[in-house]
Amino acid sequence: MSRPAAAGPKDAAPSPGPLDGLRVLDLATLFAGPLAATLLGDFGAEVIKIEHPHRPDPARGHGPAKDGVGLWWKLLGRNKRTMTLNLSHPDGREVLLRLAAGADVVIENFRPGTLEKWGLGWAELSAVNPRLVLARVTGFGQFGPYARRPGFGTLAEAMSGFAAITGEPDGPPTLPPFGLADGIAALTASYAVMAALRGREATGRGQVIDLALIEPLLTVLGPHPLWYDQLGHVQPRTGNRSANVAPRNTYRTADGSWVAVSTSAESVAERVMRLVGRPEVIDEPWFATGAGRARHADELDAAVGDWISRHDRDEVLAAFELAEAAIAPVYDVRDVLADPQYAALGSITEVPDDELGPLRMQNVLFRLSETPGAIRWAGRPHGADTDEVLAALGLDEGEITGLREAGAL
Repeated sequence: MSRPAAAGPKDAAPSPGPLDGLRVLDLATLFAGPLAATLLGDFGAEVIKIEHPHRPDPARGHGPAKDGVGLWWKLLGRNKRTMTLNLSHPDGREVLLRLAAGADVVIENFRPGTLEKWGLGWAELSAVNPRLVLARVTGFGQFGPYARRPGFGTLAEAMSGFAAITGEPDGPPTLPPFGLADGIAALTASYAVMAALRGREATGRGQVIDLALIEPLLTVLGPHPLWYDQLGHVQPRTGNRSANVAPRNTYRTADGSWVAVSTSAESVAERVMRLVGRPEVIDEPWFATGAGRARHADELDAAVGDWISRHDRDEVLAAFELAEAAIAPVYDVRDVLADPQYAALGSITEVPDDELGPLRMQNVLFRLSETPGAIRWAGRPHGADTDEVLAALGLDEGEITGLREAGAL
């Protein structure tokens, strides 16, 4: 069930994980915040997912379901205990503060001011636990003219500049068909949590993380602001081509498959052009730089595309591999699940589940040789662990029943 250690057997027993002993309260919904908590849980953190009693995380209903059970949640909710708690209820507030007193991290993505309205802002949380780290993931950050706007990944993909450079030159700006901005923000948030925890070792105090969805994707896009600042350059849409190298594109094979070719290094570009029968272009002065080759992308693409179109995919892949030229088949999920490299890495693993039986899903994100992560269970039903979590806080059965009857659970 766990991803194997770098040099260990594939079926080695899961270790506690390097984050064992870390307690995380996941108050967030949908994707960026909850996925950050998932990444921490994958490496041993104890994650308690807190949802409203009557309005569970909408991620439970996103995408296809089986037998009424949302499959995306099985991935997003893995390694989390689930409990219900009405944070806007006075009794729910008190329970949250008791939980926060024994936690290391709280992750939330409410609009700025919402926790404060409930009496659960940084002042109250840090008062009960000065060592707490509060990660606040919002569309636009905690301050500024857009701070109180509703924010989603799609807006970040538009405002970061990603959509403007994605798509064909004569086509519209193009959005990704998946949660790109949310995913990158989740990776960033988990890194930010670890940085804040490391800071706590030095200061003895926790702190607030203010992460806006519009920022991580802007960083990943690279030097666009620098190019504009220094050169006035605005990158146009170029489809699958690159403004920096060529040939670089997707090409259709004789049997109707697609492959992707990259020639970031000049030596690789030379191998590709020899392979496709156009070695004479290598001697052209413009071939010596990526930018020069990009200016002649029409000619290079035509040569590569013509050769690939006359061979089946397996022939193309074998020839490129023999020539030590960079190529990859364009996969859909069926290909991913059948690929021997993914199989060797253990990138997809099988997780037992009480509701749906064995589930195949992505494994933990990377391999650690000494303290590997593990998937201990898939996403659990709404509120499944409420009584257990509260009992661990010292509440007896009568108190739990009273909270539930009062509408706090």
